[in-house]
Amino acid sequence: MTGGRGASTRIAVLALLWGSGFLWIKLALTGLSPVHLTLVRCALGALTLLVMAFATGQRLPRDRKTWGRLVIAAFFCNALPFALFSIGERTVDSGIAGVMNATTPLWSLLIGVALGTERRLTPARLLGLALGFGGVLVIFAPWEQSGLLSTGALALLGAGLSYAIAFAYMARKLPPGGAPLALSAAQLMTATALTAVALPVSSTAPHLNLTAVVAVVVLGVFGTGITFYLNYRLLTDEGPTAAATVGYLLPVVSVGLGALVLGEPLTPRIVGGMVIVLVAVGLTRWKTQAPAKCPTSSPAGLAVPK
Repeated sequence: MTGGRGASTRIAVLALLWGSGFLWIKLALTGLSPVHLTLVRCALGALTLLVMAFATGQRLPRDRKTWGRLVIAAFFCNALPFALFSIGERTVDSGIAGVMNATTPLWSLLIGVALGTERRLTPARLLGLALGFGGVLVIFAPWEQSGLLSTGALALLGAGLSYAIAFAYMARKLPPGGAPLALSAAQLMTATALTAVALPVSSTAPHLNLTAVVAVVVLGVFGTGITFYLNYRLLTDEGPTAAATVGYLLPVVSVGLGALVLGEPLTPRIVGGMVIVLVAVGLTRWKTQAPAKCPTSSPAGLAVPK
């Protein structure tokens, strides 16, 4: 019984930390551009994981082949989606951003079909795929706007697609090894370098304020670094089923915090769309293992649903 309560507590803490990430992004954007936010987030996450890795005796990879693969993984699993979530949240509520994060398994299924690696297309999974993107349409209600979807909405969907590409690549090229903390630290270091290269294209200079500074520090240290360690421990001690449960709680946390802290509207349409998306994800995972997730992000070798 104690073990069950312990697992439930870890799941709850992990869901709260990861789900709140969308709130911290929204707050950090009050003083930082998407590129600057991404840079600081990656750097702080890398530093946090480096400390943990060295404390546990793990060392950074030394071969060029691994570092070369980390460039691709860091781009699709960290630098690009982190930036896209930040771009999206300039115009879209943080709660909705959390729901869009949950579409990653839908994109993963589509990629699997396109690559021919997904052969178990049961009626339930096909239904889940259709329902999932139907839920996205319910949330954004394009029939109520002049265009199909806003730039912010497309950025959020692009972030989910980017994660799915990263998962497919990493499952083949970066399988979990014996030093997950060090590998994830190396990946975030690479993502930091990639984002630094993009700094010249940022048209908005940072206008720092206390809210933005606190938000990006919490996001980088806790929402990007600490959460990977907690997810790693949950996977190791409780298994992938418990870790996958966190993915279903993230949208609930992000929508709830957005409504409570930021006063974001919690309409029946948004709640209904969120429920449809989560049911759809459940159907796509029917009788299959939870998809691989990338380190630190998400969020998360081993990884985050973010």
